[in-house]
Amino acid sequence: MEELMIRRAQERDIPVIDKLLYEVLKVHSDVRPDLFKAGTKKYTDEEIKSILADDKTPVFVAEKDGEVAGYAFCVHQQYIDNNNMTDVKTLYIDDLCVDEAARGAHVGKALYEYVVAYAKSQGYYNVTLNVWADNVNAVKFYEKIGLKIQKIGMEKIL
Repeated sequence: MEELMIRRAQERDIPVIDKLLYEVLKVHSDVRPDLFKAGTKKYTDEEIKSILADDKTPVFVAEKDGEVAGYAFCVHQQYIDNNNMTDVKTLYIDDLCVDEAARGAHVGKALYEYVVAYAKSQGYYNVTLNVWADNVNAVKFYEKIGLKIQKIGMEKIL
């Protein structure tokens, strides 16, 4: 039986996080090469170290049989004393990825549920994320686990 454990990411996880960041970027650059540079990743290792050290940007990893199989980068968001927004606390999932080899084993769902439980325990009002419309598999996944559209970004390429 495969064991799944979710925990805060540590610096020792950076090599696997890097691998997964490249996987995510490839999905995006394959469908939107006009916006995403192929063969790159979202964060440098130094940026990851900084993110991991900041409690306002918790990163969680899912370990399957002792190997990191996915991650969720999260960001605390809150508009305090804003002119038109309430000051609710939102936990934004900036990036969620499951290793290609572990997909279909409910790692993504477990990571998402862990993030939701963490957010509840920390007094957050909601959990949000963005997904690119062309990432059809991700859209289906998020709808299947119960997320609903909050807002829609639109563009006109000139």
